[in-house]
Amino acid sequence: MIVPLRAALADRSWLRRRALPLAVVLCWLIWAALAWWTAPRGADEAELEWDLAAGRVVTMARADGWQTGGGWGRRPEPRYAEGGWMLVWTRPDGQIRHASVPAQDPESGVDPLADPRARDATTHGGDTLADAQANAAGMLALTIGVGWLLMLVAGPPPVAGTRWFWFWIGLLPFGLGVLAWLHRERWRGDVPAARPRRSGWAGLGGLLLGGILLSIAVTALAALFGGYVVPGG
Repeated sequence: MIVPLRAALADRSWLRRRALPLAVVLCWLIWAALAWWTAPRGADEAELEWDLAAGRVVTMARADGWQTGGGWGRRPEPRYAEGGWMLVWTRPDGQIRHASVPAQDPESGVDPLADPRARDATTHGGDTLADAQANAAGMLALTIGVGWLLMLVAGPPPVAGTRWFWFWIGLLPFGLGVLAWLHRERWRGDVPAARPRRSGWAGLGGLLLGGILLSIAVTALAALFGGYVVPGG
């Protein structure tokens, strides 16, 4: 009886320390790919013209900016407004483009939305592939976030920091704090800490500093590689 019991406990330990982190990382990779693909990308009138000419415009509408306050795993949504300063359109591949386009062309006096090629796009109803992909990314992010929080609260005491420390660190953008927690507290949870456990105040400071550094890094990468590779930078 003792040997099977030890084997069962060992299996549970392996699941907690190895299989679970791998599953969460796999979900995170899928989320990251979907979030990157569906993130709105800036374009210009020329690209809009090319997409219209090629029949690559599924939906098109005017907006005056982007809504804020969404979860970390969801794409920003346009603030749709009649006469807004920008056009937002979706493509059959699920990507979203936006461009600053006057409501009326100064030369022709024609609103791009009145283009016959855009008629179906301006009246499109129902979800698109872009919506389905964005919804999938949002669900994955929610699953990762809720699963991490439950493991943090109900799991064994953390090694490197208190639960409050990891709570704040876990809020770092792009889910990177959750990955850090998985690596240290699950994958390497059997390794003793080299220093006293970090406090919640240290975690809050790490969140503020990490958020600033990540924002700078994203801006720098966008300037280096362009808005298509690093959308939103």
